[in-house]
This record gives sequence, C-alpha cells and structure tokens, in this order.
Amino acid sequence: MSLPFIDLQAQRRRIKNEIDTAIASVIESGRYVLGPEVTELEKQLAAWCGSSHAVSCANGTDALALALMAWELKPGDAVFCPSFTFVATAQVVPWLGATPVFVDIDAATYNMDPASLRAEIASVKAAGELNPKVVIAVDLFGQPANYPEIKEICDEFGLKLIADTAQGYGCTLNGKHPSDWADIATTSFFPAKPLGCYGDGGAIVTNDAALAERIESLRVYGKVTPTDAATRNFHHDPKYLSLRVGMNSRLDTIQAAILLEKLKIFADEIERRQVIADRYAEGLRGAIRAVPGVIEGGRSVWAQYVIEHDRRDGLQAHLTAQGIPSMVYYPVPIHQQDFALRFAPLEGHLKVTETASQHVLALPMHPYLEPSDQDRVIDAVLGFNG
Repeated sequence: MSLPFIDLQAQRRRIKNEIDTAIASVIESGRYVLGPEVTELEKQLAAWCGSSHAVSCANGTDALALALMAWELKPGDAVFCPSFTFVATAQVVPWLGATPVFVDIDAATYNMDPASLRAEIASVKAAGELNPKVVIAVDLFGQPANYPEIKEICDEFGLKLIADTAQGYGCTLNGKHPSDWADIATTSFFPAKPLGCYGDGGAIVTNDAALAERIESLRVYGKVTPTDAATRNFHHDPKYLSLRVGMNSRLDTIQAAILLEKLKIFADEIERRQVIADRYAEGLRGAIRAVPGVIEGGRSVWAQYVIEHDRRDGLQAHLTAQGIPSMVYYPVPIHQQDFALRFAPLEGHLKVTETASQHVLALPMHPYLEPSDQDRVIDAVLGFNG
C-alpha cells in the first residue's frame, strides 16, 4: 500500500466542519475578492510573527516580486540569493531587469552561507558593473536562515533584506521570527506548505508602514493609497486612480477563510512535525550520509524532511518499489538551469550547492504521519543495500 508524501486529507478530516462552514459563509456573503476574511487574515498573520503589517497576495512568487517592485529595482541592480532553492526565488529578479547573483549554502542547514554572501558582495563591488541592492535569504525546508549574520552584512553594505519564508512561515531563531531581522518577509500558501490553502496564495509581512501601504497599492494595479489620496483630494474608489505600475495579485476571500481555520491549529501542527522529525533523526542518524541539521537556536516548521544518501537515486528507486514516495529538492540548482545560465558563476563555484543536489532526498513528512507508517519509511531506508 502506497503512503502519501504529504497527507492533506488527514488535516481536512480534522477540521472539515470548520472549513466547510467558513467556505459557505464566504459564498453566502458574495464578497469573493478582498472580503473581510482577507483583512482578518492579514491582521493574524502579522500578529503571529509579532510584526506590524501583513499584505496578502495571489501567490508566493508575487510576494517576492511586489517586494522588489516596492524598492523600484532596475537594470544594473544585483540581488543576492541562494541557488539551492525553488526557481521562483531567482526568477522574479530578471522580471525587473535586475541581475541575480547566486550564493552558496551552509552544508548542514542548506540555507545561505553568510561567508559566501560576503564574498559575492565583495566580488560584485570589485567588478563595478552592478549595484548591490537586495539579499533574499530563504528559509529552506522550514528552518530559519542565519539572520543575525546576514542582517549584519546587509547593514554593512546598505542592502535591503527579504526573508523568503515560502517554506518556513512560523519558524523562529532564538525565539524571533525572520521578520524581526528582514525588511520584508514573504510567504506562500501553496497547498503543500506547512500553512497552505486550497489553491494559490501568498503574503508579505513587514514592520514598515509606508512600505506596506506601497505594496498594498502595487498588488492592485498601483492604485492610489490613503496617503496619496490625502495630497490629491481624490475621494473615489482608489482603484480608479493608478499612480504606479503594479499588478493584479489579490488573495481570494475563500482562501483567506480557509487559512484562518488552519491558523487555529498551526502551532499544534508545528509541534507534531517536530516530533516526527526527531523520530526520523533517531532512526536514521549514523546509517546514512546525513540527517537534517538545524541552526543553533532554530525552530523549524519542517516543510520537508530531507536526508542525504551516497546512492540517492538507487535509494529513491528502492523506496518507490515499496510504495514509499520521496522527492528530490533540488536535482538541478538554479544556476545550472537554462534560464539562469547567463547569470551563472563558473562551474564548481558553488561547491556545497552542487554537492547537495546530488545527495538530497525528501521523505514523507506531515503532521499526521502515523508512527507505524514512519517506521515503514525508516525500515525501508535502513534496508537499502544498493
């Protein structure tokens, strides 16, 4: 019998009545776009991580793009980001004509290596062709990046910092959320994320009121903001006066209603994920190339549980034959993909990234993974002799 990689239906069974009621309420209200549930969700998202403002949007990629648009990125600007992550992190950069500069990762956490970041910034400044502008640190697989060190580097060089928490919303470092260090934290509500909706969705979190207002404008075609309107004596619907180039990136009210119900059990699900991660580590440590490492003081939300194995492809085939799904995150680093080749460093420059891509394998992980099913996964990994 095949196991689910991520069992979304197990969660649905837990809160089915609440979800169904929330969806029905939105349908009855008729306020399907930017309804009151969206406003309430934004309030709760900000409160969850102790921030002042949250602005929802259509997806996590738009969240990144909106952040860069708010800072008016342009050709000649450099954005530093890891290559070992999903392509969305880097793809938004050339949308605005800017250039992604790829940074290597820490071998234990897979997150941005501050030493590599510093070296890449120095290299760009020495070349003199690009203007270092933004750093995008990714909370890969659910755990926080090394924000104290990354923030220190950003401050030293006058760079803006985005925390891409698409996989890590809810993670903490020394009790603080990424938004405590970052100018902007972005996230995704894709269904497979730890906090996912039943479609696409995303959000931006910040402590900068003016920045939040600007992003709220940009998500609706650059509409007039309250601050704009006060100086222009404009009293009509704000969407009918566009002051800046924006996009259409609104979160559906139904998705907000679903997320409000999921937020009620989110803390409990994070705890459950930690128990499962600990159990994997106990069963696998020492028997494979590596189990996940977590930064000191870090609290992961365990979006994925990613191991390393010297014979990764053989192990994956072995698991598949036993009805156990697995996933390779990520088989091809961004800098090696066709669209990014014009930005890519020399082969071998990102050694840790390239090595990790050859050995990583994600095992089933979700809050409702039964101990017996997890034992089956562990036994299958241990039983591989290929």
